[in-house]
Amino acid sequence: MQVAKNNVYTVSRLNGEVRQILEGQLGKIWLNGEISNFSSPSSGHWYLTLKDHYSQIRCAMFKGRNQSVSFKPVNGQQVLVKGAISVYEPRGDYQLLIESMLPAGDGLLAQQFEALKMKLAAEGLFAADTKRPLPKNIQRIGVITSPTGAAIRDVLHVLARRDPSIEVIIYPTQVQGETADSNICQAINIANQRLEVDVLLLTRGGGSLEDLWCFNSEALAHTIYNSALPIVSAVGHEVDTTISDYVADVRAPTPSAGAELLSQDSDNKAQRLVTVLSRLQQSARHYQLKQERRLTVLDHRLQRLDPKRTLQQFEQRFDEMQLRLESALSSRLHLCSRRQQLLISRLEQQSPKHKLALEGNRLSYLASRLQDALQDKLSQSEQRIKYAAHQLEMVSPLATLSRGYSITTDASGTVITSAAQVHIGDTITTQLPHERLVSTITLIS
Repeated sequence: MQVAKNNVYTVSRLNGEVRQILEGQLGKIWLNGEISNFSSPSSGHWYLTLKDHYSQIRCAMFKGRNQSVSFKPVNGQQVLVKGAISVYEPRGDYQLLIESMLPAGDGLLAQQFEALKMKLAAEGLFAADTKRPLPKNIQRIGVITSPTGAAIRDVLHVLARRDPSIEVIIYPTQVQGETADSNICQAINIANQRLEVDVLLLTRGGGSLEDLWCFNSEALAHTIYNSALPIVSAVGHEVDTTISDYVADVRAPTPSAGAELLSQDSDNKAQRLVTVLSRLQQSARHYQLKQERRLTVLDHRLQRLDPKRTLQQFEQRFDEMQLRLESALSSRLHLCSRRQQLLISRLEQQSPKHKLALEGNRLSYLASRLQDALQDKLSQSEQRIKYAAHQLEMVSPLATLSRGYSITTDASGTVITSAAQVHIGDTITTQLPHERLVSTITLIS
């Protein structure tokens, strides 16, 4: 069977193209699951597995991302994460690259809040050109809140202090609970039917995200948007932000600030500046939303070509190899330690100490025998030398000389045994036992 060369994939090429397909098709997603197999190597990256009752997926959260997480993940913890699907090419495993992580409860509400905010912004409910200006001469204010909460007391206190002439009509409603959003919508509709106030102040005190959740209702957002009366949203504290703040004509950071915004005093110019600043902030937020959507599209396109993803693959592979190396080294060290203990035990069993002691004793014995043998040998040699000296002394010419004999030699040292060997005038030497005589021949007879 003939196969075209351009149809034959390498494993690396296949994994690379699968990664591009997954990243290009799915983009960023939200995922809810339970953490398991969590690890944090020395590089600072996080590796974990998210699972439910039936499936699991490997995840990685790199150092630049996990530094913004306000808690340390632990195995068994339920979390909500946002990330992009990718493929770890060296293993061919698909994984989720996490960008943000929240505890499951707060995270789900935050996800729903962001999704609704994006939807309503796309529908134009936050558009700045739909915002109605507040009346310049406010005589009557309608306050939509709980009649027993701290917010109404703060509002009444501020209005009494700044402008006691302003009348206040309270539209009582629940501001917390499952039915609170429908009650607030009903109060707004009643105020629009009666048209007995110049402006509405929608307010309550601070609380958790769950406490303020009724102000993040889609139905409430449309009710505020369709209201014929201008609405000021003053929900929670300054750091709290709700959907009603985005849809309302003006947002005040606190109930007291909302009351100050709707009342005038000698510092009227400053209040107008607050209003203008609030509208400017609204416009900036809407522009920010638009730019965030555009940035999301561009970021999605950039991710497909971003070399950082390749570097992250290498970093993850390095971390994996580092963990494997540490495990291998630990196992190897353990094995070497066991072998060392075994060899030490065997070495102690076959220790040469006893053999060395035995050989030492043998060596001492042999040294003693050698010393005795040398002493005997020296004694024998000394006897032989004495005997040889005695024999030599017996045949020595000196012994002959001591008995009265002498030895005469000519000038060349030749022993003279005949008169024919010398001539008149020759010098001869006569050796006596203890002296030597030198003579000159004068007569030969």
